[in-house]
Amino acid sequence: MAISALQQERAKYQPKLPKALKGNIIVFEGKATESVADQKDIKKLFPNTYGLPVIEFVPTDEKQELPVMNVGVILSGGQAPGGHNVISGLFDGLKSLNPSNKLYGFKGGPGGFVDNNVMELTSEIVAGYRNTGGFDIIGSGRTKLEETKQFDKGLENCKALDIKAVVIIGGDDSNTNACVLAEYYAQIEAGVQIIGCPKTIDGDLKNEMIEASFGFDTACKVYSELIGNIMRDANSAKKYWHFIKLMGRSASHIGLECALQTHPNICLISEEVAAKKQTLSNVVDSIADIISVRAEKGESFGVALIPEGLIEFIPEMKDLISELNDLLAEGTATAQAFSHVKKSHRVDWTAEKLSPKSSVVFRSLPEGIANQLTLDRDPHGNVQVSKIETEKLLIEMVEAELAERKLEGKFKGKFGAQNHFFGYEGRCAAPSNFDADYCYSLGYNAAALIGNGKTGYMSSIRNTTAPAESWIAGGVPITMMMNMERRHGHMKPVIQKALVELDGKPFSYFASQRNEWAVKTDFVYPGPIQYFGPARVCDRVTETLRLENA
Repeated sequence: MAISALQQERAKYQPKLPKALKGNIIVFEGKATESVADQKDIKKLFPNTYGLPVIEFVPTDEKQELPVMNVGVILSGGQAPGGHNVISGLFDGLKSLNPSNKLYGFKGGPGGFVDNNVMELTSEIVAGYRNTGGFDIIGSGRTKLEETKQFDKGLENCKALDIKAVVIIGGDDSNTNACVLAEYYAQIEAGVQIIGCPKTIDGDLKNEMIEASFGFDTACKVYSELIGNIMRDANSAKKYWHFIKLMGRSASHIGLECALQTHPNICLISEEVAAKKQTLSNVVDSIADIISVRAEKGESFGVALIPEGLIEFIPEMKDLISELNDLLAEGTATAQAFSHVKKSHRVDWTAEKLSPKSSVVFRSLPEGIANQLTLDRDPHGNVQVSKIETEKLLIEMVEAELAERKLEGKFKGKFGAQNHFFGYEGRCAAPSNFDADYCYSLGYNAAALIGNGKTGYMSSIRNTTAPAESWIAGGVPITMMMNMERRHGHMKPVIQKALVELDGKPFSYFASQRNEWAVKTDFVYPGPIQYFGPARVCDRVTETLRLENA
């Protein structure tokens, strides 16, 4: 198989490790922990894995004698840069504990764990994937591990290969499933440990013990390069406004980080829109105001960043979507009736069935967006928010608002717009040095957790704004991150998503600068990720991490 010159050179890169993982270690245990909320309910659901202490690994001269252990690994959910390095670190960590240890990869995600679709990961196989992007070494999948029969089938498959531990590499939902699996195996004394690793480019799996989910650093650098390129083009042509939608359905961490790296004229933060209870009209007016001010200065161009999940954070839109989900739920009489309505009449038909408030909002939308809200639904019958072209919606509504202002003599400039969506472009990029090091450490650390008999823990690497030598390695109980939330009509234990904190340092800094960025053309052009060269260029962390730890 042909590989690029860059991949050949990256294969030679040896990721950096924390000092605590470079030799023999002992475990330092902290105090018993409790969940972030709903302590009574979480404790009742997880009696065997609740209240475990946070642990930290400390170097020692004591030699550890560990038995041979076979370990399985699963890549779960969407791709994120660095997944291959987690597996590389896990492989090397297991071999350092005992050269006879074996690593097996369950292919195609959690489904492979249940169906016994498995392969041994040898040194030759792993060598071809070090420091590369993607999840193609074993593939990923979105099967949820939620049912006892799945757990039992997975256990049967583990016993056939004498697997004593499984590492699940995934986001908040995948690690929630890992927590449930760990509890079940502990309850029945299955003899199989479960360890999680924090993955998601969205950045919403974080807390005091998990400073960042892996892949966020690389993805934001890729998106920021593309945004910078568009900014340079906008500042050269001086005739277009570029509306750029960025991944992040549940939180706006990507949008905020890219704004901190590039200084756009506009960056919407979903959490702020929700906190201020802004209407769609409010959002459109605020964008039109900035465009008008810049036009008065002779600058009829700019860049606006829009988080993927914005629509769900606008209260009136959230209510509308909820009503549509109920109205068009599969199997209902209204859904059946809707299927027989002529396409040209569907918007009017639907508007008549909504509450007066939601009907007004629905009719105010461009026809294409209104139709999207009624047609694109997931297997549960819910609107597929990620498919809504929010950037086009805002362009159309801003254009209409500016046209009205022009008639009133309140806008004399020109408005031309281009739309973009940056999503898949960042998910499988070759990991930055930070993600290459961080992910390798997470995997190596997971091996240490397994070697020390831990289960129900997430691999944790902290102090990441310091040089890698000083990173703190250890583990955090997954139950510590959990709360109860309503999912599909039922209360379920889930890892609490981390939203952008409006009183946090990253947002506060952004808020202190955005008015100036709005009016001035203060664009920053980050350029492509650099893998070789000065540390201040190649090893720099995200602005979010830098500000949080300033």
